[in-house]
Amino acid sequence: MNEFEPKKIRKRGVVIGRLPVGEKNCITDVEGIKVGHVTLDIPLGEGEYACTGVTAILPHGDNLFKQKVVGASYVLNGFGKTTGLVQVDELGLIESPIMLTNTFAVPAVTQGTLEYMLESNPEIGDTTGTINIVVGECNDSRLNSIRKLPIQPKHAIECIEKASPDASQEGAVGAGKGMICFGYKGGIGSSSRLVKEENSNLTYTLGCIVLSNFGSKDDFQSNNYKVAEQKEITNFLKPADGSIIIVLATDAPLSSRQLKRLAKRCGIGLGRTGSHFSNGSGDIVIAFSTAQKISHFSKEIVETREQLRDDQPLMNNLFQAAAEVTEEAILNSLSQAETTAGRMGNTAYAFPF
Repeated sequence: MNEFEPKKIRKRGVVIGRLPVGEKNCITDVEGIKVGHVTLDIPLGEGEYACTGVTAILPHGDNLFKQKVVGASYVLNGFGKTTGLVQVDELGLIESPIMLTNTFAVPAVTQGTLEYMLESNPEIGDTTGTINIVVGECNDSRLNSIRKLPIQPKHAIECIEKASPDASQEGAVGAGKGMICFGYKGGIGSSSRLVKEENSNLTYTLGCIVLSNFGSKDDFQSNNYKVAEQKEITNFLKPADGSIIIVLATDAPLSSRQLKRLAKRCGIGLGRTGSHFSNGSGDIVIAFSTAQKISHFSKEIVETREQLRDDQPLMNNLFQAAAEVTEEAILNSLSQAETTAGRMGNTAYAFPF
């Protein structure tokens, strides 16, 4: 624990945007979504340290293979090692938990998630097709002994089983344990917005969770966020191959094409904090809608889905919400993070609010 009390950026007096936030100001404000974390904080000897973890985002609590959700992805800068996004963009569906971890743990987390889904669906790869597992990553090797491969498949399974609809833990937790943002301790951050239609009682929720691991101290637009008097920190760590994974969710009925349009607006919120999508940065958005579940085993030749009209003012409001939740989620990843020590004595300090 460091000397600063972890809390969301709004509790520090910083308000982002104009749209109202959900009750938890978290991606789990979108009904049905669950988030789980497994955090490794283990000395390995001779200066090595397991300072890493896994985070799981479940679009709903039912069987995700049998009841898929509409999804899309958007790559702002492609210096990343994700799995599953080619098929997500081709078919417009997500059929597994969305998993976040460190770069070298992608194979282990993919295996663990696959094992979990195979156990739940004995027909996969036998009487029906295979499954597309989605995993995103950032490089936490400044604090984590990434070459030691501390993440194992069992951690992915544990993470999924621990997933909860409660407000997610944020900061140096789960996949965010070893991440660095703008030279300070970063990691997991989340936020939500409510989008209302003026002439009816219709309200949609949009939520975001980020894994922040990008930027230098000089990039951060801290002057835009009027925080309390800051204490000086002189020792900064730059993230290794700085990146960010942004997971965007909504209960608005959107097509895969519309979700990709929505995902593009996350880049606005990311840019507002100071990112310029650097050469070695993997800046990737994964978006999905919980409005409709798409059955794997339907025998219908034709299916009908609802979607918002593109020319509805609600679409503009959703675009605005995507920018706002991304910006605030990044700030929450900083605001909630605690000073964290890792491998070879490296320390990432909490932002000095």
